[in-house]
Amino acid sequence: MSALYGAGTAGSGWVLGRVTDRVLAPAFERGGISGRDLTLTGLALAGVAVLTAVGVVGRRVAAGLTSFRLMARYRRLLTRQYLRLPLEWHHRHPAGVLLSNANADVEATWQVFAPLPMAIGVVVMLLVASVAMVLADPVLGAVGLLVLPWVVVLNAVYQRYMSPAVTHAQAERGEVSSVAHESLEAAAVVKSLGREASETERFAVTAARLRHANVRAGRLRAAFDPLMEAIPTLGTLSVLAVGAWRVRGGHADTGDVVQVAYLLSLVAFPLRSMGWVLGEIPRTVVGWERTSAVLAETDAMPYGSVAPAAGGAVAVGLEEVAYAYTDEAGEHYEVLHDVDLTVRPGTTLALVGPTGSGKSTLATLLVRLVDPAKGVVRLDGHDARDLRAGGVAELAALVPQGTFVFNDTVRDNITLGDARYSDDDVWRALGVARADGFVKHLPHGLDTVIGERGADLSGGQRQRLALARALVRRPRLLVLDDATSAIDPRIEAEILAGLGGLSGDDTGDDSGDDSGDDSGHGSGRGSGVTVVVIAYRRATIALADEVAYLENGRIADRGTHAELLTRSAGYRRLVTAYDHDDEDPERPDDLAAGLVAAGLDEEDENDLTEMTRR
Repeated sequence: MSALYGAGTAGSGWVLGRVTDRVLAPAFERGGISGRDLTLTGLALAGVAVLTAVGVVGRRVAAGLTSFRLMARYRRLLTRQYLRLPLEWHHRHPAGVLLSNANADVEATWQVFAPLPMAIGVVVMLLVASVAMVLADPVLGAVGLLVLPWVVVLNAVYQRYMSPAVTHAQAERGEVSSVAHESLEAAAVVKSLGREASETERFAVTAARLRHANVRAGRLRAAFDPLMEAIPTLGTLSVLAVGAWRVRGGHADTGDVVQVAYLLSLVAFPLRSMGWVLGEIPRTVVGWERTSAVLAETDAMPYGSVAPAAGGAVAVGLEEVAYAYTDEAGEHYEVLHDVDLTVRPGTTLALVGPTGSGKSTLATLLVRLVDPAKGVVRLDGHDARDLRAGGVAELAALVPQGTFVFNDTVRDNITLGDARYSDDDVWRALGVARADGFVKHLPHGLDTVIGERGADLSGGQRQRLALARALVRRPRLLVLDDATSAIDPRIEAEILAGLGGLSGDDTGDDSGDDSGDDSGHGSGRGSGVTVVVIAYRRATIALADEVAYLENGRIADRGTHAELLTRSAGYRRLVTAYDHDDEDPERPDDLAAGLVAAGLDEEDENDLTEMTRR
């Protein structure tokens, strides 16, 4: 269609030249024109116009379809790539930049298809017009063709200066997107701390840098576009001057001059579309480089072919596991070192440790959001990396620290749109999470649309919905990363006691008769799910069968809650921090005396008394 448009436009110049020589010039000599000649002239011009119009409509429709389909395709490719890439890759790439890649960069890459079809037509038009000009008059044709080298030279200069300017502008666009994303994500923090003005200023600074980069690119283009328009106009004036001289000397016909001048003037506007394409090319190249850099990432997680074995709770084993984070500068800092840990199927293990000891990192390793830098994570005896794609998700579920609730119905927040789960499954998961009560009282039950990020719910309600989202999938390994911190201890005990009913045969019992004691024998034993819970509260820790104490990225000790209280000073300091009252001079002695009664000797008593006083 572009070629038809180009050939039709150039053909109109040839038709006009023939009409001038065979109809108009004789009409001036005869002093009139016949109806037949007028009709034939009109039909010839109308035929060319119809063909040109068909080409214009066709190329515009095709250009729009092609451009928008390519944008849609590459946005899908990018988002699929985001989902394939491991979590550690996302740690190194801000969400705002990724949004800019999928939006502005994709649009910049394929926006060139808007002027490109017209430019293709111009190429055909120039070829046809060049042949027609040379055939009409070689000298005038040569004068007209001098336009093309100047276009090439001008474009080379333009590309040299424009590409760096557009690269900088695209990078600044990503920065603006990142700042805006952070500000919107942290809206509650900004407003509650009264930092609206500073956030506005921070955004204004990045927006000003983007404005400056865009203005610089715009100035370059503003200088380029008039030159592109001036070149064919100067060519037309040159043809008219040389043509008048040749007609006066009898070396050319008037129709030849009219044809060549008309073709050049006709090409003047379409040449602007060449300028538009050439002007879009730097943005297209930069957008494509930023987009293809993401698509070319090979940092995807490898998968094996092992299918998860059917059965009950999962046995977990970590062998000499180490993990290090990589910052934007490429520096590595290790957070886990040679961790060895086993969790028996159907038991509950509490991971306890000070902030920064590696607990959350360990949780992400268990559900294979990241792979260890060294060592092996085994699930039911298999290296997690040997399981097939989606295999870990069939076995395990993670409820992270940060509770995310979608602006959607309760049902879709639980199922995430997975049609395999019925309303009965949803209510069952809500029941185990002790969320069914408040959901029943919502205006529309499961069909109630929750506000953005669950703004209409309390923190504990959001946590219970997030827990139900994991439980509806009946995981055989459940990892809770401080996921019950906003839930009162009584409800928390009921939830952990009810996990035994998650096994596939629905034989679990929700009685929870051992959920509240301090003996260290929690509700997980013998259930259909293995639970690893990261906790700080003693009420939560006491529900576990065993406790693993992390310190400086290593398992410092392991045992029951009571055992660790007795033999691990670091553990004891951490979990009893709220029990000490420095203003009560009798407290350390009472605590020491109580532990002596539990079996400590006099030396232990002195050490503990001094430690608690400090």
